[in-house]
Amino acid sequence: MQLLTIILSFLLSVLFTGLSANPEKNGFDLSNSLIRIDKIVSGGPDKDGIPAIDHPKFLKIPERIILQPDDRVLGMTYQGISKAYPIKILNHHEIVNDQFADEPVVITFCPLCGSGIAYSAKLSGKTLHFGVSGLLYNSDVLLFDRETESLWSQLMNQAISGSMRGKQLSPLAITHTTWEDWYNRFPDTWVLSDDTGYYRDYTKDPYKGYHLDRNIWFPVEQQSGRYHPKEMVMGIEINGQFKAYAFSELAKAKSEINDQLAGKHYSIHYDPWHQTASITDNNGDEIPTVMTFWFAWYAFHPKTLIYQVQ
Repeated sequence: MQLLTIILSFLLSVLFTGLSANPEKNGFDLSNSLIRIDKIVSGGPDKDGIPAIDHPKFLKIPERIILQPDDRVLGMTYQGISKAYPIKILNHHEIVNDQFADEPVVITFCPLCGSGIAYSAKLSGKTLHFGVSGLLYNSDVLLFDRETESLWSQLMNQAISGSMRGKQLSPLAITHTTWEDWYNRFPDTWVLSDDTGYYRDYTKDPYKGYHLDRNIWFPVEQQSGRYHPKEMVMGIEINGQFKAYAFSELAKAKSEINDQLAGKHYSIHYDPWHQTASITDNNGDEIPTVMTFWFAWYAFHPKTLIYQVQ
């Protein structure tokens, strides 16, 4: 029933998009949009219909943390603090406005693209606070900052409309892995509590089975049949160049992979058991990447380079 509601909402949004080139959707002024207005569609909910978590609470007592070993989390270590954000919570909220020590950070997750990205929430000396617009571009969530109501594309790391148009957010390293893996690596981690202030059944996955389905629910501008649309890839961007590492390719490698992009050398670490991957530079420091579905990476980066085992 929930899937049917989402599909019907989408069909209605497409109908009304086709009937009008209204430069305002969900209350956002798109008159200076970097993206064609007809390519920005409603995901169903209104502005803030998917509520961001603005006052997150965290737990540190394992007995009170109801997570299974194979539950997926976004894990982040920053400013000497480790935190885990369960996907089962992020599926219902998509954004957590948080801070590590005195540094403001926004955690973002798009269930439709499988993409979890963390950003510094400080831009030009000011702290931004983000919400979910209810709008999508290339099936990916469009965020908005509450200070200016500019829209931001998650997978572009960029504001696409409003007074912030063209400005970039700075990604931070974040890991998409299992709770077991994260806790084994960072047993002192904090965990986002399901005491969010909202009534949600976090045991129910509204996207159950979605990652196995070849169907893409919302329009994308570019598609490629090279991999299953929901194949998980790790994407990296260096100096305007993009490269994708499909997990099916990484699984073929017999040893740690060393590679380079735009003249920068790095190492790829792949964990088939926990279905996660990361990239470190020559100093061993992690480079921000994004794990996402193949269709989403390709939709935004159709000229991407693609890693293949030789």
